[in-house]
Amino acid sequence: MPVQITIIGLGQIGASIGLALAAHKDKVTTVGHDKEFSIERLAQKNGIVDKTNHNLPSSVENANLVVLAVPVHQMRETLGYIAQDLKKGTVVVDTTLVKGKVAKWAQEILPKGVHYVGLVPAIGPDYLQETKTGLDAAKADLFSKAIFLLSAPYGTPGEAIELVSGFVSLTGGSVIITDLIESDGLMASAYLLPQLVSAALLNATMEQPGWQEARKVASRVYFAATSALTGQEDTEALQMLTLHDRENVIHGLNAMILALADLRDDIEDVKEGSLKDRLKKAQEGRQNWLNERSTANWTEMKTVPVEKISVKDRLFGTMFNRTDRKDK
Repeated sequence: MPVQITIIGLGQIGASIGLALAAHKDKVTTVGHDKEFSIERLAQKNGIVDKTNHNLPSSVENANLVVLAVPVHQMRETLGYIAQDLKKGTVVVDTTLVKGKVAKWAQEILPKGVHYVGLVPAIGPDYLQETKTGLDAAKADLFSKAIFLLSAPYGTPGEAIELVSGFVSLTGGSVIITDLIESDGLMASAYLLPQLVSAALLNATMEQPGWQEARKVASRVYFAATSALTGQEDTEALQMLTLHDRENVIHGLNAMILALADLRDDIEDVKEGSLKDRLKKAQEGRQNWLNERSTANWTEMKTVPVEKISVKDRLFGTMFNRTDRKDK
């Protein structure tokens, strides 16, 4: 019998998950919910989910796995709405960036026997330069060759983690297991800091006396440097994510301030060699990262050890295809 996965929030992430799972209808059935009726109708019409249910509590009643693909400022309220309708054994995952805070809410709100696991999905390398968001930007292969950070509170049953790992494999991604603190630290550097730096650059340049004329000639370099702030999160979500992860963000900002001070000192003191070395190091570092990210070839990254049988086979051979599993 197919496992039910309920996806709450049918923006780019939630809808892309639905499209990826649509290729595995023999294994899963999907139920979609969004606060907008029109989004739900479009999702079902386009085959993103098998069916929709606009009644949020009833949409999760029979779910084995619930995916919360909603902004962080809606997360606590959403957990409260669904908590009493989740059956025992259900696993709830979220796709927000800040896990420590959401894990605390889940512990306070979810009933005993329902398990929380945090996921941070990274998009696949083919879509690194995409800036569109929303359901219209959904892709079935958005997570192909992508990494998902998986973090779970202490004491989470192995079966829950295995269920989520198998779910990730169906989207085309792979799992790296982290703890909640590490996950938040990684996201502060890789996601929040670039957006805050873009905001700082914009504010700094727009407040300069010459901006009235400079804006007319600002071109590709300025566009690229400020593109991190192009609608990836609305202002409220970015504000909340930053404040919830403030210790890690402050650490990142302090490092950025020191790096800028080093550049300023090199320029002020006309240290040509030092300035050249810093710029070359940055340029080479970016190219190395881009090469690795584009090929998903992480030679130095520690991967999660698995048995000879894949996580996908472990999950869908035990929960969904018991009769197909060969005894050893």
